[in-house]
Amino acid sequence: MSFEPLDEAAIARIATGLLSATLPKAEWTHAAHFAAALWILRHRPDAADAMPDVIRTYNVATGGVNSDMAGYHETITRASMRVAARWLAGYPEERPLADILAALLDSPYGRSDWLLAHWSRERLFGAEARRRWVEPDLTPLPA
Repeated sequence: MSFEPLDEAAIARIATGLLSATLPKAEWTHAAHFAAALWILRHRPDAADAMPDVIRTYNVATGGVNSDMAGYHETITRASMRVAARWLAGYPEERPLADILAALLDSPYGRSDWLLAHWSRERLFGAEARRRWVEPDLTPLPA
């Protein structure tokens, strides 16, 4: 999958826009999810645990809702943060996030359907997985 490369400033703008609930909804793309996760894990690790509330607040601020059918999704958020943390840990601290993000997006995780390699569609998109962490039913996530 091809993504427009993001530089350090764009990654920071996406992450701080998410944290302040001011990022335009049209910019909240698959690439932006991982950009924000990497930036937060590196620059604001204290905010990583607050991601559920950050995303719920962002959803409402951009006109969305958080319900059993839309908005915040616990399993997707935790899985994505886990992948981002694992990916980030594979690089030295001085490596630019733009390089790390580009490599992540060039991997199988760059596909917007990457989660379906681990979860069946029914399990992942059910209300239970939206409300709480649900273990993969196809293949485990990387440790």
